[in-house]
Amino acid sequence: MNAIEVSGLNTFYGKSHILHDVSLFAAEGSVTTLLGRNGAGKSTTMRSIMGLTPARSGSVKVFGKDSTKMAPYQVARLGVGYVPEGRRVFPNLTVEDNLKVPQGETGPFDIPRIYGLFPRLEERKMNLGRQLSGGEQEMLSIARALLLNPKVLILDEPSQGLAPLIVKDVFRIVTSMKAEGISVLIVEQNVRMTLEIADTAYVLDHGVVVHHGPAAALAADEALIQSLAGASAEEWDLDKA
Repeated sequence: MNAIEVSGLNTFYGKSHILHDVSLFAAEGSVTTLLGRNGAGKSTTMRSIMGLTPARSGSVKVFGKDSTKMAPYQVARLGVGYVPEGRRVFPNLTVEDNLKVPQGETGPFDIPRIYGLFPRLEERKMNLGRQLSGGEQEMLSIARALLLNPKVLILDEPSQGLAPLIVKDVFRIVTSMKAEGISVLIVEQNVRMTLEIADTAYVLDHGVVVHHGPAAALAADEALIQSLAGASAEEWDLDKA
């Protein structure tokens, strides 16, 4: 079964047509990535899936259930955790109080488990959200989504603005989510590192899907990566930190 099925999405901001018949499928238990240059429509696709920017036409299904017209909280109740671009932690709440906000299904993730996964958050648990570094805020944003015990996790630009060592920590966590049986849909500008962990890759350009296929095949074709996603030739090694 597919965790998420997107078919023929057309999304507008006012009169501006952003997504043009976008279709993608995120298989259950896999990591699917959506790549593309700035302004390609990646974040709009995620927002349309979540019901934050509803599509004008097309459909979205979550584990086979039509969620196209659902409100964001209803989409979340289907088992979708969403980590938006920009982190959006509560700046005036402590780390621990931020972690107490989510109310999801019972499951493997609770606050003690989160502290085991993110030791830095336990060290900073009495600090306010606004006192955290960018990397710590990203960890907190991911942690809050995991406390919903989702079946699928959507991440929008998790590495944006982070130092390389923190980026590698974030990607290790994403890899561990797949091992936990959580399906992952990730939007990322860090093409090389994303292709290392993904099973399937889609590339958007001006709101149109211009490529999709196995991530490993795309990773092996440097010319195609540069033409489609604008990536540099820099190689990433997740085993070196």
